Amino acid sequence: MTEDKKVITLPIEGMTCASCVSHVQHGLEGVEGVQDANVNLATEQASVILDPVLVPLPKLVDAVRSTGYDVVTETISLPIGGMTCASCVAHVEEALSKVPGVLSVNVNLATEKATVEYIPTVTGLADFRQAVTAAGYEVLPTAEEQAEEELSREVRKMEAARRRMLLAWAFTIPIILWMLPEMLLGVAWPNETIFKLGMLILAVPVLFWVGRRTYVAAWSSTIHGAPNMDALIAMGTGASFLTGIATFFAPIPTYAGVAAMIMAFHLTGRYVEASAKGRASQAIRKLLELGAKTARVLVDGTEKEMPIDAVQVGDVMVVRPGEKIPTDGIVVEGESAVDESMATGESMPVNKRPGDEVIGATVNQDGLLKVRATRIGKDTFLAQVVRLVEQAQGTKVPIQAFADRVTAVFVPIVVVIAALTFLAWFLFPETLRPITVWVSRFLPWVDPNLNAFTLALINTVSVLVIACPCALGLATPTALMVGSGIGAENGILIRSGEAIQAMRDVRVVVFDKTGTLTKGQPEVTDVVSGSSFRVSGLVQPGTRNPKPEDLLRWAASVEVGSEHPLGKAIVRKAEEQGIALGELTDFEALRGKGVRGVVDGQAVLVGSRTLMEENGVERAALEEIEDEMRRLEDEGKTAMLVAVAPAVPKSSSEFLQEKGTQGNSGNSGNSGNSGNSGNSWALLGLIAVADTLKDDAVAAVRELRALGLETAMITGDNQRTAQAIARQVGIDHVLAEVLPEDKLVEVKRLQEETDGLVTMVGDGINDAPALTQADVGIAIGTGTDIAIEAADITLVRGDLSGVVSAVKLSRATFNKVVQGLFWAFFYNVVMIPLAILGTMHPVLAEIAMASSSITVVTNANLLRRVDIRPDYARR
Repeated sequence: MTEDKKVITLPIEGMTCASCVSHVQHGLEGVEGVQDANVNLATEQASVILDPVLVPLPKLVDAVRSTGYDVVTETISLPIGGMTCASCVAHVEEALSKVPGVLSVNVNLATEKATVEYIPTVTGLADFRQAVTAAGYEVLPTAEEQAEEELSREVRKMEAARRRMLLAWAFTIPIILWMLPEMLLGVAWPNETIFKLGMLILAVPVLFWVGRRTYVAAWSSTIHGAPNMDALIAMGTGASFLTGIATFFAPIPTYAGVAAMIMAFHLTGRYVEASAKGRASQAIRKLLELGAKTARVLVDGTEKEMPIDAVQVGDVMVVRPGEKIPTDGIVVEGESAVDESMATGESMPVNKRPGDEVIGATVNQDGLLKVRATRIGKDTFLAQVVRLVEQAQGTKVPIQAFADRVTAVFVPIVVVIAALTFLAWFLFPETLRPITVWVSRFLPWVDPNLNAFTLALINTVSVLVIACPCALGLATPTALMVGSGIGAENGILIRSGEAIQAMRDVRVVVFDKTGTLTKGQPEVTDVVSGSSFRVSGLVQPGTRNPKPEDLLRWAASVEVGSEHPLGKAIVRKAEEQGIALGELTDFEALRGKGVRGVVDGQAVLVGSRTLMEENGVERAALEEIEDEMRRLEDEGKTAMLVAVAPAVPKSSSEFLQEKGTQGNSGNSGNSGNSGNSGNSWALLGLIAVADTLKDDAVAAVRELRALGLETAMITGDNQRTAQAIARQVGIDHVLAEVLPEDKLVEVKRLQEETDGLVTMVGDGINDAPALTQADVGIAIGTGTDIAIEAADITLVRGDLSGVVSAVKLSRATFNKVVQGLFWAFFYNVVMIPLAILGTMHPVLAEIAMASSSITVVTNANLLRRVDIRPDYARR
């Protein structure tokens, strides 16, 4: 996201179907400065990409309200400490007003409280505390804010839906019981007038009290020129209810009781749907609940417990065994195992010691840790994960585009179809009656003896209430919600719905070698000393038949001056073996060749054949060790030669320069000079260094191939080394000797040559251009340093099992999207014609409509049963 663009998430109130989504989205996209808007029915949120300079937040709120819907806002009362006069009031008001997401502020000096209206998805209590503190005042803790945290908006919404459902059935069940004598015996009890009046009276509270929200939403959407599903329900129940009045004046039966039943089933469907959506979003709710509420901070050497919002960067927190680490930080004292499963999905604890990073909300297991806070509030790893999951849920899968076009005109088309249905049955009853006669043989609720008006009315109401744009609107966002949540629980962060669909068509997975297929930390694998071959040149102390530790000492003593990862690996190996290093002077790094320097008065070379040849090392010695070098390089290792020469009474740099000059002349046939000739260098041996493969690299690549994917590796290594590593791992294609800046070009070339899409797996930082070029970029890393913003999919764990899991999760999620859209289209295409033909009773039609939405949401929740672990991880 560029600096002049920003993503805002708005909670939308009043949406009930896919038609609502299209109208809200159209309204937001019409605001100047809005680049894109995606509205999600399942989460009831709008994700808006905009220019914050051109689009103030109130303008977006007005745009939503102009479409007949509303933006959910919350109001909080903050006790303010430190105010003494009207000037303080102005300062606090100004500070809070500048917080993005705040719509209005009112500060009262008498009560010492600030009343803030804000959008909860944009800002919250932590931001208010920070703003007030920066202004020089203090937000005091309240019991109210604790209660507010405990009772989420989703829970309140679900409880309200449940309450409406129970109230509706409290009146509808008596209606059903009262209707039984008429249905079974054909007799209205106690008489027809009381029965009709009773149906009307019992239906009123169900429709106009409990179901009032449905009528309000229907009216609001209709007057704004965008009728939604509520409008269909309102028309169907309204028409049915009116028969209860008309029955006193015309010879038609009353369907007022049926209207109440339709509304009761509708509200039941709403409750079940809200519960299912709640289950679908529980992953992100779990993540939010994981955060610590308080922290124990060292203040002047004394532990002080404080709210997590009060922790500042640089504070040292004390974390005892069994406690959550309050926020991201670095261990400054103590050692312990930390359970990071909430972030990575990895069940095995990770050992932490001073200098190691820890993630907030992970659990300290068995030791006392002191952690210095490095990130707080919205900058923490957990906050970034939650933000990314919310962002993914605010996107769309491209396959949904057709469904969006259909839902935009769905309700008007259904209304037209319903009107035509009424006219057809009312004007041509005898032509259509044979259908009802035939159907009545096996469908007991179809009565062909009803008059033309009643048949027309029943079938029209059935058409209105059976149509279900809801299922179309819920199919994609619910699957995305569940899929992105499962991903977050398993350390797989999916940025967008587009990535999920693209993963289905990926044919080639390209791996960067260093840090992706390999551990990213080279290790010494072989030390081949002079005992394996004749040591050439002048014999020096420590050079006659040198032992491996002698070879390591000379090499590490020079490489200690190097910043190259291979050199650091040699130094690390020497330190692990407790080898004391010599004194280094006149160090020089020779790009692409190696290093040289003077150690304890003796010249040392460490590097390639070219470096040895340029400095006059005897060719016979190099030829003697050539086979060993080739063997190691064929195994994918980097072999570095080590040579030592005696000191002379000159400056070291002059000595090294002279060695090179005389050695070259020596190689030209003038090597008879025993003092300063080319064979004065003693070739001690070689050291092989390799960036070892990750433990699961071979198994992961094997499983990707089993999933039908080709694999490729991109690396700067020479062709021989690259091919050796590819053989070990089982990679299909090798792209060797590729400079970092050329990775993008290679990925682009693969895209042109491949029949399908290409995904790139890299570290997300050095490979950013290539990740962006790929159809799907997967960033892989560990801990809080991972570049979450760098790719379409981010893997929190460093192992390659996450790539396999990401492929499986993407495919499973996309399958649920397709299944949901298929069911939604199939349902409407089949059920609406059945209603037109008079085979549906209005109540059964409403049951079918509610079941359609519930089926789509429930099917998406079944995604939780999919095991996305690699096969090799299950054994």
